[in-house]
Amino acid sequence: HDSGTVGRGDGGTEIVYYVMPYVEGESLRDRLKREHQLPVDEAIRIAREVASALDYAHRHGVVHRDIKPENILLHDGQALVADFGIALAASRSDGGTRMTETGMSLGTPHYMAPEQAMGEREITPKADIYALGCVLYEMLTGEPPFTGPTAQAIVARVVTEEPRSLTLQRRTIPPNVDAAVRRALEKLPADRFSTAAEFGEALRNSASSSVTTSVPVAGARRSLLPAPRSLLPWLIAACGLGWGLWQVAHRPQPVPPPAERFTLVFGREAALADGTGSPIAVSPDGSMIAFLGRDSAGNLQLYLRGLERVEPVVVPGTFNADQPFFSPDGRHLGFRQDSKLRRVALAGGAVVTICDVAGAFFGASWGIGDLIVFSQNGRIRRVSASGGQPSDVAVPDSGRSEAFRFPELLPDARTALFTAVTDSGPALRAVRIEDGVVTPLGQQGMSPRYVDGGHLVYAERDGTLFTAPFDAGRLRLTGAPQPITDGVRIGPAQVAKLGISRTGSLAYLSGAASQRDLVLVDRSGRVQVLPAGQQRYVAPRFSPDGRRIAVVYLSTSAAAPANRGRTNGDIWLWDLAVRNSQRITFDTASVSAEWRPDGRRLVFIREQPAAMLFTVPADGSGRPESLLARSNPVYELSMVAGARHLVFRENKLGSLDRDIWMAPVDSPQAAVPVLVTPFDERNPALSPDGRWLAYASNETGALEVYVRGLAEGSGRTRISTVGGAEPRWAQGGRELLFRTADSVYSVSVLPGSEFRASVPRALFGGRFVVSTTTNWDVSPDGRQFVMVRAPESSVEGNALHVVLHWFEQLRAQRSGDAR
Repeated sequence: HDSGTVGRGDGGTEIVYYVMPYVEGESLRDRLKREHQLPVDEAIRIAREVASALDYAHRHGVVHRDIKPENILLHDGQALVADFGIALAASRSDGGTRMTETGMSLGTPHYMAPEQAMGEREITPKADIYALGCVLYEMLTGEPPFTGPTAQAIVARVVTEEPRSLTLQRRTIPPNVDAAVRRALEKLPADRFSTAAEFGEALRNSASSSVTTSVPVAGARRSLLPAPRSLLPWLIAACGLGWGLWQVAHRPQPVPPPAERFTLVFGREAALADGTGSPIAVSPDGSMIAFLGRDSAGNLQLYLRGLERVEPVVVPGTFNADQPFFSPDGRHLGFRQDSKLRRVALAGGAVVTICDVAGAFFGASWGIGDLIVFSQNGRIRRVSASGGQPSDVAVPDSGRSEAFRFPELLPDARTALFTAVTDSGPALRAVRIEDGVVTPLGQQGMSPRYVDGGHLVYAERDGTLFTAPFDAGRLRLTGAPQPITDGVRIGPAQVAKLGISRTGSLAYLSGAASQRDLVLVDRSGRVQVLPAGQQRYVAPRFSPDGRRIAVVYLSTSAAAPANRGRTNGDIWLWDLAVRNSQRITFDTASVSAEWRPDGRRLVFIREQPAAMLFTVPADGSGRPESLLARSNPVYELSMVAGARHLVFRENKLGSLDRDIWMAPVDSPQAAVPVLVTPFDERNPALSPDGRWLAYASNETGALEVYVRGLAEGSGRTRISTVGGAEPRWAQGGRELLFRTADSVYSVSVLPGSEFRASVPRALFGGRFVVSTTTNWDVSPDGRQFVMVRAPESSVEGNALHVVLHWFEQLRAQRSGDAR
């Protein structure tokens, strides 16, 4: 009503004020708490009054953006819309440029429209219409249309599910009201009412032609045959029906939408990650994609997003999970986590463990009847989605060095397609679930998928994706394959990095994951690419004198059939002075290497099949010698000059838990635990004086860097503040560095008997590849850093290619050929 200034406060400044009307009464939320549900007529009246208020605001260029029962006040029973605190002006006062904020998703999840919840740039008045539909839904049923334990779960339901019918929940609700609310709650803004006034009018007029309903009236019964006296009208109707059917049969076929190809770009908060199997799954209806991603701190988890311009949301409870797959109805997501097969409802709820999947796990598929088939240790196995003991479906011939991977259930869930990895390459096969009979499909390829309408999709080793007409009943191709696209990324386990829906919506990674650069970076972030060529580099380490770099060149294949699909390689040394490299190991089983403090020997991890420590001369003159063998695989080692102990990271068999142990340098077998917890501890790094151990742990739910003493019971100090891993020491222990997925941070270590450090400060950032093993290093003088970088041409970590409507075009083409 008014505003102005009056007097001055204690600090001498003017006191400003404004006057608003006093509303005597309560909010709609207060009334719903008391009554839970409102009478139908009363709920409709309140909704129409709110619609009138919103129509006025919209016509004056204001979008409220936070319509909910708390913001609807009841003054003498009349509804007033209040609290425009996050309202957005639709245009400037002069009618000019739209005033928007990119990525804004303010509001309350239960009442937010899909485009608002997903951070769309354009928030229009139709978001308020959606919110009012939610409020009316709650007034009539007692709860909003979508609920869940977390905001992410609610958003997932908003994007993927349809609301339950009002009339089926409360039969006194008029069908036109049910239809009006359904229209207000449409996913696409274009499908909602044009204005709030139109919504209010639809609620008032039960005969409105603007909305229709197909909800049947419960209990209604009609005779299936007409009475004899009404046969003539029925005969006339039948003739009309026949004429109509003739017209339909001879009507020109609708033109399918053109095939569409585009790229989805991901930010650093949810960067795409690769994995053992495919990191991508597309929901059966093609509307949603689940993917393996890394957050800005480098933590792996599963995300969910729509195929068109929506921000990813974390799938709760999927830390360190991988290989996602959807249920047939798209409401649940399955995945592997901690050597367990698990599932979670996307609408919210606890993660459910299905069964153990320890060992080599390569893909799963969920079919009707709650049947899940998966690949474990080269076998195709089955289990119920509700849990239980898995059983074998298909076991490869051990004498032929085969492995069965990446199964795909056909729609009837009686047969599964799969990849057979053989000495002559991957081949497509099928297996009957009931009796385990395996049928070769007569086609080389991998990652078979089935698309409705009789299409088999598969990839070849060069990354070309093909489709062929397929008879699912007789399990045979019925026509020549034709390519869909090329450049699909192929993983070392003979898997195409793709997801495809039953409707044919395709998403895939491109390029070769192995192509990376080895680079030197100075403290300002200036990059120098070493002329070593593009390889799949892992774990580079400076020599103690800073003149050489030991690094593993990973191999995507191995000579022996037993090693097929591994991603291990060999150790090479890069000489910074003469700028050339020398190979040190020849076993194609090396994982990472560290220097002995004297610089004369290397200690490295070799898998055969369990990871163990070996040592070898750095000049390549001798054979590797065993240093440490344990019952659990050993990874990541740290040792410093003059220290009496070394530390190493050990992986628990059948688990993703990682622990840190310590052993005397002269007796490595006499190891004792330093950090054995339920959490994931990794990246051990001893300080140069041997007093302090830096490491990363996810005890807070995200990876952070800590420092502690080696003595039993020593306290720890948290170093990072917003995530971090892979710590390294420099400048004689006066500096500790660590990294996130895109930045390197420096911490000054203060002298004293207790560990003290400064606040971390960022040094530089870049497209540097992260790993569970420390994947970078700092020179002894702290002036240079050696990093592994994804080249600019690579899409790894930020982009996903999408193909839509390709199969609609193919069906139309085949239909035309048939005519």
